[in-house]
Amino acid sequence: MQAIILAAGMGRRLGRYTHDNTKCMVKVNGERLIDRLLRQLSSLNLQKIIIVTGYKGENLRQHIAENYPEGCGLNFEFVDNPIYDHTNNIYSLSLAKDKMQEDDTLLIESDLIFSDNIIRMAATDKRPNIALAAKYETWMDGTMITLDDHNHIVNFVTKQAFDYNDVGKYYKTVNVYKFSREFSQNVYVPFLNAYCSALGNNEYYEQVLRVITLLEGCDLEALDIGEEKWYEIDDEQDLDIAETIFANDKELLHRFNLRFGGHWRFPKLLDFCYLVNPYFPPQRLKDELRHNFDLLLTEYPSGMFVNSMLAAKNFNICRDYVVVGNGAAELIKSLMERSNGRIGITYPTFEEYPNRMPKERIEKYIPDNENLRYTAQSLMSFFEGKDISYLLLINPDNPSGNFIPKQDLLTLATWCSERNIRLIVDESFVDFSNNFIENTLLDNNLLETYPNIVVLKSISKSYGVPGLRLGILASADTELISFIKKDVSIWNINSFGEYYMQIYGKYQSDYIAACNRFIEERERFGEELRKINFLEVTPSEANYFFCRVLPPFTAEELSLTLLRDHQIMIKNCDGKSSLKGKNFVRISIRNKADNDRLLRVLQSLL
Repeated sequence: MQAIILAAGMGRRLGRYTHDNTKCMVKVNGERLIDRLLRQLSSLNLQKIIIVTGYKGENLRQHIAENYPEGCGLNFEFVDNPIYDHTNNIYSLSLAKDKMQEDDTLLIESDLIFSDNIIRMAATDKRPNIALAAKYETWMDGTMITLDDHNHIVNFVTKQAFDYNDVGKYYKTVNVYKFSREFSQNVYVPFLNAYCSALGNNEYYEQVLRVITLLEGCDLEALDIGEEKWYEIDDEQDLDIAETIFANDKELLHRFNLRFGGHWRFPKLLDFCYLVNPYFPPQRLKDELRHNFDLLLTEYPSGMFVNSMLAAKNFNICRDYVVVGNGAAELIKSLMERSNGRIGITYPTFEEYPNRMPKERIEKYIPDNENLRYTAQSLMSFFEGKDISYLLLINPDNPSGNFIPKQDLLTLATWCSERNIRLIVDESFVDFSNNFIENTLLDNNLLETYPNIVVLKSISKSYGVPGLRLGILASADTELISFIKKDVSIWNINSFGEYYMQIYGKYQSDYIAACNRFIEERERFGEELRKINFLEVTPSEANYFFCRVLPPFTAEELSLTLLRDHQIMIKNCDGKSSLKGKNFVRISIRNKADNDRLLRVLQSLL
């Protein structure tokens, strides 16, 4: 068996990474793509490796000569594509067609990265002619295939023929193929010659395979790679994703945490850092948004006047008391950067708040108990006599899940008012609390009674729509509200977010039912988590549990094991201020099926 590697392309979309080198010379986590591939091929005892070069081919040849000398166990031959800049890969392969007919061939594109097992799967599969394929996922682009019940390829689906209604049937070609010598001689190369003669050299070699699969009796089959990791690197974002997927143990958690979301690009990942309501929005609301997609995509949203009115309607408060943000984060930034004086903050906390303030203006309170429990009285006792102009309370707290009942919260508000302290209450998780309908501070009478209160709420969290980026800030201090409305962009909310606020009222009963259903699942999930003997689970009224990790694991080891071995992500809280080395993790609460999957994995670690 031999291998043919196609490495002639220019890789323009990789910009600076391919300015002086071809794509396969790009490094992923410090290792060049070509070196990784050659290392994988070296385990197969191949007769030879044929590399088709083109753009910056001299660099690649020199690299091979310097790093893989005679006697290294790999035998190289090179084919040059001198017109790489105006041909596609069908021409590169046609230049190697004679060599292709000399032996069984592994055909591999050089801009791929994949697990070591994939190359062994291709080489050891008993079928003579196979295309490695992966079940379609949203990140995939390019050539798709469809299969019959016996894994024979029945069609290569072009981009033009791609139909989103059929994605359940699609597989993506991994661009690794195995062809027998007989197949190359009697089928592929003759069709390759005919295709190039008829349609020219600016095509793709998969088009030839597409024609072949239309023949009766074609024996080209698919090898499903299952859960094996792979990625195709065409641009800088692809490179970033590849470095995340293939990061070593030391870097894996860091690479994922660095993203702050966007995990839909990793569809196999089960994200237990994700803090949203798993039971809302209902399908009918999503269908209504989908039905209006074309209109919303092509129309401007309204400005702050209308969006404030919509938020006021949904939360039954005066529109002069509320401002809508592009997520709560936009409003936090505006509020904190306007603030002067010192602020009292309970740690650990949601870091977006202290990150917007100079450290010297923060008065820290760290509860002096193992599970970070505190009450309104705890806060009043600690901050009594402290020089603060603001007091931040996240209720329920993130990450601890600590909750201060409404009546105690109002006592704290009175205490703050008497001391001319503005009380900032982030109630993003309050709708997950028991008796949640009574726990909100979004009430006109209450806001007017306590004009020193500022309430923030992330609509992403409890309403299950983080992609819409919606949040609100409310206060009877109309001067503050007016300032923030002017401080943020007039079109800070897109049309999809505005339309969601417009239609939400029709689904309010669904929302209440979803929150009640969530509370039931939290109780069940919490009981099961407490059976895991290396977790100490803290009571929570939020949509997550704060857990101390006990031996034989540390928080980092457990987080890494789940991510690396099971594609499950939990929050390692070692990175939070005041929690370093204390072995806490935060585990969000998802739907029953997802929660049970995590439980099964945790039980397996026992």
